[in-house]
Formats: sequence, C-alpha cells, structure tokens
Amino acid sequence: MTQTIGEPWGLSVFGAGSVRTAPQLVRVKLAVDMTEPSPERAFQQAGAAVSRLREALRAHGIPDASVSGSRLRLNSQYDGYGPEQKFLGYRCSASYSVETEALDDLQRLIVDAVDAGAHRIDDVEFDVHDKPALRDEARRRAVAAARRKAEVYTEAAGVRLGPVVHIQDVDAESTVQYHGHGRALGGAAGDLAPGSVEVSAGVLLGFSLTH
Repeated sequence: MTQTIGEPWGLSVFGAGSVRTAPQLVRVKLAVDMTEPSPERAFQQAGAAVSRLREALRAHGIPDASVSGSRLRLNSQYDGYGPEQKFLGYRCSASYSVETEALDDLQRLIVDAVDAGAHRIDDVEFDVHDKPALRDEARRRAVAAARRKAEVYTEAAGVRLGPVVHIQDVDAESTVQYHGHGRALGGAAGDLAPGSVEVSAGVLLGFSLTH
C-alpha cells in the first residue's frame, strides 16, 4: 500500500540514549501485616512487631530519618463471599520504606527485618543520588543518536542535512531500570548483589533538507 506525506517539510527522526552506573543506594519497601481475633490483640501484636523492626533497622545503622512509614491500620478480614463468607479476624498493618547506602549489607538487612516482624517485602529498588545529571547525559546521547540516524537517511537519499527546526522531548522520566542478579529474597548468596542502574531518554528531532 502506497503512503503519501500530506505536507512534506524535511526529516523527522527519533533518538534514544541511556547511561548505566553502579547504584548508590537502595530502598526496601516492607510491611508489618497480621490478623488476630480481636482488635486489641491485633494492635498489640502489630505494635510489638513494629518496635522490633525499628530496633533491627537501628542495629544496621539506619537512622529513623531514613525510614518512612504509615500508621497502623485496622480492617476486618473475611474469606469468601456471600453466605459462605467467613470472618477471619482483624487485620492490622503498616508499610515502611527504608533507604540505605549500605548495599553490601542488604541481604542481611532483609533477613533481620523479616525475623523482627516484617511480614512482607514488597519491593527492592536500587537508585542513584544525582539522577538529573545522568538524565542530562542520556539526553545528549539521544540527540547524538538521532543525528547519526538522520545522516544515514540523507546520505542514502542523496540530500544534505539542514539545521534542526524542531525538538520534541519524548518523556522517559519514569524509565529507570535496574540490571542485576535478582530482586527477591532466597536462592544463593548474592541474589541481591547490586548490578547497575540505567537512566534513559528519548528525543524527536526535525531537520530541514537541502540539495
């Protein structure tokens, strides 16, 4: 099927760039989550687990300022639906995000947090401090990639590449990938060893064409 360009004006190309670097910090998202027969016991047991968890984190040298969390929440817990629904008890939970630069201590930290009363490990996220600087470098690489692509097209088409007449950012702010050995607890030692953090960017460049 033949396609036509309604308003030809030049050349439009997309470029992508990325930067990889070793992670500098890690955020562990965990939760205390338990169900008990009465609200009072649920609060007591969850509160005790939170206290043990705080002490375990302090033992790893993590200050309270590096731990963000929610208040204890209480909900009725049921199993099933309709007439067969069964009351299980009262569920008390609180979630926390723990940030630390001690990457080599990560696996021991998670084990100790679970032993202290963290019933769920929801996420392990590696990151860097100066992400904006890495993003800027990724954008420079994206522009260079777009220009290289444009030069190939114009050379093949027998025309000359003119100046840039349009720049459009392709949102990649949320594109931060981790490349490593795993993100779950268990398996051989080193499963949570830091790999690399990749920050990406994309750009759409429009060039004029000359003969």
